[in-house]
Amino acid sequence: MYTRCLTERARWALGAMPAVYLQGARQTGKTTLAKQLLASGVLRDYVSFDDPLVRTAAQRDPVSFVRGLQTGTAIDEAQLVPEVLRVLKMRIDEARTPGMFLLTGSSSLQAQAHIADAMVGRMATLELLPLSQAEIMNHRVNWVEQAFTESPISARYPDSADLQARMARGGYPVAVASDDARARAEWLRSYADALITRDLRTLGAVEREDALLMLLRLLASNPCAPANIAGLSRETGVAQATLNRYLSLLVNLFVVQPVPAWYANLGKRLLKAPKLMLTDTGLAAALVDFDEARLEQEREYAGKLLEQFVGMELLKHIHCADMRVRLYHLRTDKGIEVDYVLESAQGALVGVEVKRRQTLREDDLKGLRWLQSAAPERFRLGVVFYTGERSLPMGERLWAVPVSALWSEPL
Repeated sequence: MYTRCLTERARWALGAMPAVYLQGARQTGKTTLAKQLLASGVLRDYVSFDDPLVRTAAQRDPVSFVRGLQTGTAIDEAQLVPEVLRVLKMRIDEARTPGMFLLTGSSSLQAQAHIADAMVGRMATLELLPLSQAEIMNHRVNWVEQAFTESPISARYPDSADLQARMARGGYPVAVASDDARARAEWLRSYADALITRDLRTLGAVEREDALLMLLRLLASNPCAPANIAGLSRETGVAQATLNRYLSLLVNLFVVQPVPAWYANLGKRLLKAPKLMLTDTGLAAALVDFDEARLEQEREYAGKLLEQFVGMELLKHIHCADMRVRLYHLRTDKGIEVDYVLESAQGALVGVEVKRRQTLREDDLKGLRWLQSAAPERFRLGVVFYTGERSLPMGERLWAVPVSALWSEPL
């Protein structure tokens, strides 16, 4: 069993708010986390609306159902019975004490207006992503916090020889636990099919399930590409308005992660299209039939998938950080790019580039140098993640850092 970095944040939130909504894709470990909180005494009871008997009872008489719940109950897949939420609001307003309910849901709170509206001011929201590499290794590493509070040092890290395996495996606990690559890929493809044929129906009508699966595969085949709605519309044969709705559905099920474009009033032209990537590299690789061996051979795709891999690791660290940080990308009208821009609540910037190489060229720093010169007072650090073993200074506040620093302590 893995120790999730979000567990302590969930404990804190339950001690501060009447309700907590733990959202995230199916199979990321929400139920496991809720049961761990139950076993440790933070919660007192657990019910799941995935259970047809429990779901039917709640639908038939939501008032009696909620009245019968103990304070400190976890309600798994709460979005399946929206009738319960209004009654929960009344129950909370009667007592207004911390830790009354933990709700979990496999769709975004933004897509569940009945939950969001009922629980304004009464509920904290946490998002559980697939396992980070640090969680898989049981290492307490948060690179994002370190980037804003410490300076990198010239240190060696474990090599990245198993990088292809990490990318092909991804972070869903079931996939991580499997030693059979073929069975794991089949599970991941079945997972995608189930999302489209079952889970998406809870969010809205889907006229073309085949087009949705094609859209997922297109995004998997070109990780971290800027959103090109017109191009995706042509390739799927779906109207742009429908395609935008399908993308929103996938985002609300936490399968697709948009990375917005960074923008600042710098007197320079910055492109505004978000980048789109799947939230799990294992799922992306399985959808386009890439295993560990093929990733080793086809370096172009592996390089793009590594960019997605690093982006999602950064996002996982952000969700567990004790500071507010947002993730962006940057591209100018002149073609200068920075793969990721991290911005703190105070406006400090950390630029990140990703290279699937053991050696670097001066040109690899071009985007970071541009960001540094464009916002010199806000620029804290520029990092190129690469597949070498040592952190090396590359200029003023510019570093080459092994990608394994995202989950390992220095040797």
